[in-house]
Amino acid sequence: MPHGNESGRRSSSQASACYARRSAVRDAEAARVRGPRWRRGALSLLLLAGLFTLAGCAGTPSAPNRYTLPEIGKVTPAAGISAPTLVVQPVAISNYLDQEGIVMQLSDIELNSANQNLWADSLGSQLTRNLRQTLTQALPQTLVLGAGDAGDARLSVEVDRFQGRYDGQAVVSGEWQLREGNRVVRQEPFSITRPLTADGYPALVRTLGEAWEAVGERIAGELSSSRNGH
Repeated sequence: MPHGNESGRRSSSQASACYARRSAVRDAEAARVRGPRWRRGALSLLLLAGLFTLAGCAGTPSAPNRYTLPEIGKVTPAAGISAPTLVVQPVAISNYLDQEGIVMQLSDIELNSANQNLWADSLGSQLTRNLRQTLTQALPQTLVLGAGDAGDARLSVEVDRFQGRYDGQAVVSGEWQLREGNRVVRQEPFSITRPLTADGYPALVRTLGEAWEAVGERIAGELSSSRNGH
């Protein structure tokens, strides 16, 4: 039967080993947000090994990192009852994006949803909120709402990619549609790719936020051109 101090040392050693394994898993996941392709095989093996060894660890796993998209600058809604109304419907996102984990594209066919780097709020809600703020800022003469009357112009947006990519790029793409009543007035695709300025998930989230703001500004420009008859 082991002595108390020996048992304590063994428990402490096991706890340290488990902490190191969790740290290895976290580091491997974070390293996926760097560019070089040659790292992917080694990182995948490290992450897989870490997951298997974690299965034998007791205790509560380390808390994940949670992120929100950057806030849009100061927004001043349009004033006056004569301002035209634009209803921005909730942004629709692809099924693989509709989860807590931030998505990384590992190759042309591989996708990975992070376990330790998560969205603090649902991605669809964040995209909708930021889009309305961007349009309010970019269209000062338009009343941008989340709901309105049947005759109001309605903007719907579908996002099919919102992720980091193995070559160090943030990728955002999808399609938007403007309807007036039952008539489709305009429908356009969008695709924006921006390089990450640093390694890691914080840089990825900030770059994705900048790209999404650029999408909103592009839509605003198209709407303004349509109204001006261009």
